[in-house]
Amino acid sequence: MIKQASIILLFLISGLTACDSNRIYEENIDLENKTWIADSSLTFQFQIKNQDKKYNLYYNLRNSVSYPFQNIYVNYTLEDTLGNKIATELVNKDLFHPKTGKPYGDGLGDIFDHQFPLLEDYEFEQAGTYRLKLEQFMRRDSLPEILSVGVRVEYTTDEAE
Repeated sequence: MIKQASIILLFLISGLTACDSNRIYEENIDLENKTWIADSSLTFQFQIKNQDKKYNLYYNLRNSVSYPFQNIYVNYTLEDTLGNKIATELVNKDLFHPKTGKPYGDGLGDIFDHQFPLLEDYEFEQAGTYRLKLEQFMRRDSLPEILSVGVRVEYTTDEAE
């Protein structure tokens, strides 16, 4: 029953995102054994074709309700076309309500999806290929019950074509 509901949800999400004119890039990586290893950075490469527009950059996270913490620390690094670091920050996001333990995000069954902003109204200095690296910075080498991690780059609402 849960498997059928998950498949239906996947088709619905696919249908909704297919009409998304703001999105210029989105990729999610499924993690082996539902575990995010601390020393493994996930790298996402995308193209910016128009440096005159403003962009929003997000990271996506899918976790189960069995995730053992309330929050997650993620370090991101944005690199330009030459590999130079142009933005980096350690961000802390809550996945569950601190008092009730109720999961945040959009979910079905025991799986929840989150989309957290990293950079909003960001202006790239030049067109080209950029890389966004994500690393988990929790106090465990292996972070269990993280199913997938991803990145989304979109035009800001004002810049949509």
